[in-house]
Amino acid sequence: MSIKLRAVRLKLWFGTSVVLTAAVLSGRGEVTRDYALDHPAPGSIRFTWIYGSIASATNRDPRIQVQGYNEDTYLMRENLAIHWEGPFTYLLFGNDRALLIDTGATPESKYYPLRDTVDSLIKRWCKVRGKTDVPLTVVLTSAEDIAQNQAYAQFAGRPNTTLAPLALAEAKKFFGLSDTWPTGTATLDLGGRVVTVLPTPGTHKDGLSFYDPYTAFLFSGDFIFPGRILIANDKDYLASVNRLQGFVAQQPVKWIMGGHLEMTNLPGVDYPRRTTFKPTERLLQLEPATIDEVAKYAASTMGQSEIAVRSDFILMNRVGPGARALTRPPDLPPVPATPAIRPRP
Repeated sequence: MSIKLRAVRLKLWFGTSVVLTAAVLSGRGEVTRDYALDHPAPGSIRFTWIYGSIASATNRDPRIQVQGYNEDTYLMRENLAIHWEGPFTYLLFGNDRALLIDTGATPESKYYPLRDTVDSLIKRWCKVRGKTDVPLTVVLTSAEDIAQNQAYAQFAGRPNTTLAPLALAEAKKFFGLSDTWPTGTATLDLGGRVVTVLPTPGTHKDGLSFYDPYTAFLFSGDFIFPGRILIANDKDYLASVNRLQGFVAQQPVKWIMGGHLEMTNLPGVDYPRRTTFKPTERLLQLEPATIDEVAKYAASTMGQSEIAVRSDFILMNRVGPGARALTRPPDLPPVPATPAIRPRP
């Protein structure tokens, strides 16, 4: 059977354009890909996330911003004008299955059309791949995190779809983690693209992170992200971070991709809660060394009501979500009295 290369430019309805290049099996007409690379797959995040409006009613940005990191990996953000947390969701494709990680903060499809958006992406991906359809699995970094699970019900009853259970006991069975939680790992095989499932309780008792070796992305929800990390159980949190340290020591991690973005582009300065206009956000992606820094301050705040302000995140242990640090660490640069509001280029 002959194999030839085909490049296709795919123009999506929400304005993103990506180039797909893959091996085409001429006998069946289906595109397959070898996801077992010795380096992270190439991709691009050379774009600016939509950052809301001062008056949400005047916002004209898409309800969901979709960006193709590469032809099999899509990054999505809920418009801040719909929900102030502006959570991120991720859609990954393998040869045989698609995986949606998290479902955002708004249940109503008329305001937040996540299922329609995912359906459109799957339809166009299948057209390029020469397929009629591909099964979809929907998973959550936490069923307790209301900013990440609200559109879960949009996928109930969707054909060819598997939903990870919401209850922790059932989720453990679903992933095959009942006997090992929280120290074990599991896998989800998308067809050559095998995603590792990592229990990471601490911000939530049912917390999960997902590692994709194809991109070398660690999808961490609200466990580690550029914002206010609210620790619910500091003992569980530190243990989970330490396990992550051991995991990434054995696996290459390019970036940590969290579920939220709350930090400004000034080190150690975050946007107040419920802010719907964030023109000076830092980048979403975190370097893998962030895990070591999180571990250090998770250990130092253990058993204390304390807020650890760092350049790229704020660790909040045994305090409420609206608590603010009274002092600024001396190792961070001072904050300008009137910082200029300039969007990232």
